[in-house]
Amino acid sequence: MAHTQKLVWFISLQLLLVLFALDSTTNALQVGFYKYTCPHLEDIVHSTTYYYISRAPTLAAPLLRMHFHDCFVRGCDGSVLLKSTANNQAERDAIPNQSLRGFQVIDAVKSAVEKACPGVVSCADILALVARDAVLMLHGPFWEVPTGRRDGRVSIASEALTGLPPPFANIAQLKGMFASKGLTVKDLVVLSGGHTIGTSHCSSFSNRLYNFTGKGDTDPKLDRNYIAQLKIKCKPGDANTLVEMDPGSFKTFDEDYYTLVAKRRGLFQSDAALLDDIETKAYVTTQAITQGATFANDFAASMVKMGNIGVLTGKNGEIRKQCAFVN
Repeated sequence: MAHTQKLVWFISLQLLLVLFALDSTTNALQVGFYKYTCPHLEDIVHSTTYYYISRAPTLAAPLLRMHFHDCFVRGCDGSVLLKSTANNQAERDAIPNQSLRGFQVIDAVKSAVEKACPGVVSCADILALVARDAVLMLHGPFWEVPTGRRDGRVSIASEALTGLPPPFANIAQLKGMFASKGLTVKDLVVLSGGHTIGTSHCSSFSNRLYNFTGKGDTDPKLDRNYIAQLKIKCKPGDANTLVEMDPGSFKTFDEDYYTLVAKRRGLFQSDAALLDDIETKAYVTTQAITQGATFANDFAASMVKMGNIGVLTGKNGEIRKQCAFVN
């Protein structure tokens, strides 16, 4: 009798382990997650995103940045899309996110997807797909986006303030922040290449031009000739003027970013910091010399890794009806 009970217990335990394994597999992100529930999802996302990017190419960079900012705070759960309420200041109103643009693109895509597949596709997945397509539309690489994310219900401004890598971060800070998300030093230098597109307000780097150490000096790690050019565009105290992060090709996703960083012309301190580490400096130099021989493939791989940070799957979270509001 005791032997039979032990056998039953053992078999039950094995079944539980199998079910757990199956559940874990089911909950993992996968390419084609919506193959049967929303078969035309990626076509809808692509066509709606193209409608906006073809008319305003400068929206591509902030949409990529939006996905990055989403994943680095609470994981890729669409929390950056939520609006503040009377009782809570959300991530999108935090200082690092106040310059984000393109929320109307996400809302338009969500609306189009809801018409075809109501209540099926998360806003977190839509943001990941839109970011990919935005890069592609500026001649960047294509990558398959694993989907199956669920939307979070919490968004707190203070978490964005502390969780996002600031433009003045040094290499130790950057490596620590990326490592805390399960990303490698290579991911850090590769994803920094996203600065090949887009613009920045003068206020994000003006200290490098006018008051780097509090003595009215400039950043010695920034090329002197470039400082002179930037001072023409950015006067002291200017918080409104926009400057191209990759002058001359800020609307094209290419490897020029690394050429600029190698010449000490990276706009942010966090760009210049890539020359302060053996591994990141080697990558910068290699891409600059080889015209970005591996950058496109590297970027695609690192974006997939980033898109897996802290995802909600299975029965966790929800599928929002509107991306700016919890259900």
